[in-house]
Amino acid sequence: MVEEIIAIVIFLVVIVAIMTEKVHRTAVALAGAVLLMLSHILTVDKAVGYIDFNTIGVLIGMMLFVAVVKNSGIFEYIAIKAAKLAHGNPWKIMVAFMVITAVLSAFLDNVTTVLLVGPMTITIARMLKVNPVPFLMTQILASNIGGTATLIGDPPNIMIGSAAGLDFIDFITNTGIVAVFVIAALVLIMKFVYKSKLAADAEAIKSVMELDENKAIEDKALLYKSIVVMILVVVGFMFHSQLGIESATVALTAAAIMLVIGKQNVDYIIGEVEWTTILFFAGLFIVVGGLDETGVIGQLAKLVIDMTKGHAIMTMMVLLWASALLSSVLDNIPFVATLIPLVLALGESGIDVTPLWWAISLGACLGGNGTLIGASANVVLSGISGKHGYPISFKEYTKVGFPVMIMSVVLAMIYLLIRYAV
Repeated sequence: MVEEIIAIVIFLVVIVAIMTEKVHRTAVALAGAVLLMLSHILTVDKAVGYIDFNTIGVLIGMMLFVAVVKNSGIFEYIAIKAAKLAHGNPWKIMVAFMVITAVLSAFLDNVTTVLLVGPMTITIARMLKVNPVPFLMTQILASNIGGTATLIGDPPNIMIGSAAGLDFIDFITNTGIVAVFVIAALVLIMKFVYKSKLAADAEAIKSVMELDENKAIEDKALLYKSIVVMILVVVGFMFHSQLGIESATVALTAAAIMLVIGKQNVDYIIGEVEWTTILFFAGLFIVVGGLDETGVIGQLAKLVIDMTKGHAIMTMMVLLWASALLSSVLDNIPFVATLIPLVLALGESGIDVTPLWWAISLGACLGGNGTLIGASANVVLSGISGKHGYPISFKEYTKVGFPVMIMSVVLAMIYLLIRYAV
């Protein structure tokens, strides 16, 4: 009983500290992990055993891979090419950048995507003499929706895929279908919200059309290598289960290949990895492991079963909406880390948990669009916007983001009911 209380208190303190951001979230997560070991709830071996190294491997691998590939200039090339194909029309450019952001976020992590696309967006918006905030707002929304589509698009999906044994194809044929419909709905909604506010004069449009996308390519040899390895990475993720290898193996293999053939400064590339994020994950896995070790997760699973009377569809709906609403104000990573052992415990009670995995994935990933603090990509891109003189307020974002989040979760709910209830 005492150990349960200690584990719960440590977990709650860590979550509250992460929410308030008074202390860096990585420091808090690691401190929580250390406290569990000092209180003898976990030994070092047990603590390490709770770390999901498949998730860690995917994150490190993709971060290293992107750090090399971006030096080719391919992302700047894509942005300029898209703007020119849209003939400099601000609305068409917004739609093109939404699609690009969504697609990139499906195969790269959201934060990397917005870091690459955001600055180029601001540059093009300035050339068109229009406010870049609508562009950036739609990119935040698109990045979280695109990240929902695949196994590697958003950290919660990596965690769920690893825990549930779900592969790339599983996500494409479930969350991917929902993401396509949500992106289409987003484009229609944004047409009414922003199109009338986007107008550029002929001179500004001409300046965009005169940009030379070929000059964005800084290293042609690296570009060709990157394209080939990118294709192989996608194929690897799609068929990793058939090949009998983990998704982390695919990501780390791609990283190793690019480090060897990319001819980049390896020390610099390794320094580009967000090690604070990696350590945050490790610490968080251990903190949640403390709840599992003391039996708290099992008790929560029993509570959920009692509340929903073991009804699979009702449980699915509860998890979908709870995941979405809580992920709009909480970091979805610790939330999903808490739910994973809960769902595993529900599975042990005889419930078919397959629909529950998709409910958590869709809720947690789409819920990130609810507020400005709902996902890391939101915070990062709004920060970039503010640094360039275009601040995005919490209220301004929420007026657009929260209704979009509700719309997207309603579409996800309809999909889940059709797929698993009819």
